[in-house]
Order: sequence, then structure tokens, then C-alpha cells
Amino acid sequence: MGFMLTAREPFPAFAAAAIDPHRLAAAGLRAFARIAQAWQLSVDEQLNLLGQPPRSTFFAWRKHPDRAQLPRDTLERLSCLLGIYKALQILLPDPAAADAWVRKPNTAAPFGGRSALAHMLGGNVADLYVVRRYLDGVRGGGWS
Repeated sequence: MGFMLTAREPFPAFAAAAIDPHRLAAAGLRAFARIAQAWQLSVDEQLNLLGQPPRSTFFAWRKHPDRAQLPRDTLERLSCLLGIYKALQILLPDPAAADAWVRKPNTAAPFGGRSALAHMLGGNVADLYVVRRYLDGVRGGGWS
């Protein structure tokens, strides 16, 4: 039988120690820069997707991602965006089609004829989660 945690067992120390927020932030920012280029995002769109950090902060993050200390909200946003990108690469193996999908009008229920990017630019983390959840549902075989 495999290793299982019960309610009485503490969270394993090795799992928490393995997560270095600075390395996570730097990797997330580097990946986001590549996604922003692939999706042809303007600086204003990038700022919106990251939760509207001050422009000077955003450019400092881009210049020195290893020094970035990201708020939890920004880390959550990066996680959603990376998941969206990954799901699109799986669903649409042609990279150009996967990258173009975010800007195309979409008649699926969450989008109502708008593009996924328009929905993501709503400004809330929840707007990113909706797109991620939709794509995860599609990956799972349903168009939820």
C-alpha cells in the first residue's frame, strides 16, 4: 500500500522545504515573458493579467526575475496562466493555433462570444480560474 496522510499526521516537512518562493517566482516570471510574447500581449495586458503591479515594479521583475518578491496574488495568477498555456499546448498541438486561441471569439458558455483573453482581462484572479477550469474540463473530455 502507498504512503498516505491522515488527519493526525502533520504536513511532511520535506514538501514545504522543497518550495522556494523566490525560485518559483523567477521561473514563473520567465515563463510568463515567453507566454506574453507568444500571445502578443501588450504591456497593459501583461500588467492586467498580473494584477496591475506598478509599471516600475513590472519592469524590475522583467529585468531581474531572480530578485522578484511576488505577492501571493501574483503567484496565483502566474499559476493560472501557466496552466492555461500548458492546456492549450496539449489541446492544440500546433503552437500557432494554441497561441492564437486566446484572442479568437469563443461561443462556449464562459465566454459568451468574447475571446478567452477578453475574459481573462476582467482583472480578477477568478477570471483566470474560469478559463483554466474550462480548458481543464475540455482536456478531461468534456466541454465544461
